[in-house]
Amino acid sequence: MNTEIDLIFVPQGAEYQSVCQGLKSIGLPPEKIVSIPMGPRGVTQFLSHWLQEFSPTWGTPPQAILLGLCGSLTTRLSVGDGVIYQTCLDTTGITLDGIRATDVPSLDCDPQITQNLCQQLSGRGMPTTAVSCDRILHTAAEKHQFAQIYGADVVDMEGFAALKILQSHLSLGMVRVVSDDAHHDLPDLNPALSSEGVLQPWPLAREMLRQPIPAWRLIRGSLQGLTQLEQLTAQIFAPSGYL
Repeated sequence: MNTEIDLIFVPQGAEYQSVCQGLKSIGLPPEKIVSIPMGPRGVTQFLSHWLQEFSPTWGTPPQAILLGLCGSLTTRLSVGDGVIYQTCLDTTGITLDGIRATDVPSLDCDPQITQNLCQQLSGRGMPTTAVSCDRILHTAAEKHQFAQIYGADVVDMEGFAALKILQSHLSLGMVRVVSDDAHHDLPDLNPALSSEGVLQPWPLAREMLRQPIPAWRLIRGSLQGLTQLEQLTAQIFAPSGYL
């Protein structure tokens, strides 16, 4: 059963550009795409205002998908692998000491959209449990700790916040591509991320220069992930695909 996707949410910047290129490659305009900030705070603020402006115009609840990159928490997923979210956990404001799985808020993506995506991306998208974090996990040790505590496969910064604010207004599925694995450290980009969810160029450059080898690894993984994101976008929205 195919269901038309009315809206595409994508984190701003390179991820947004890759999704636009994926649509362009199959002759579709980017008019369905909504660019969102990075991080739970920025996403919540942006989508709250966005819903106030646009939801009154909807006759029926839209079908939507969130696309982007994520980090792997498991050896089963490598850079460039696609994942389809089934469940998203929230770690915002939670300390790791003494945490139990039952203490962690969780939300499910729309089951029909998720099923359609699993069929469409068979072999290119693994059904997963994701965990959303209010900071960028940049060390392998942190990722291992999150995997052990939460039992999740991947980590992002926007998934749970988007689900929480959108799911009472529309049906939402999520597809992401792994851009960093669970084995290696990355530069700490948290100082470069503003409270509004924007990576600031000069602080970003400074953190990258401080850690050149992890920075090179981040750039390589991001480029590979963005290429796969573009291809998956084209596959999902191709005339013979999801639509």
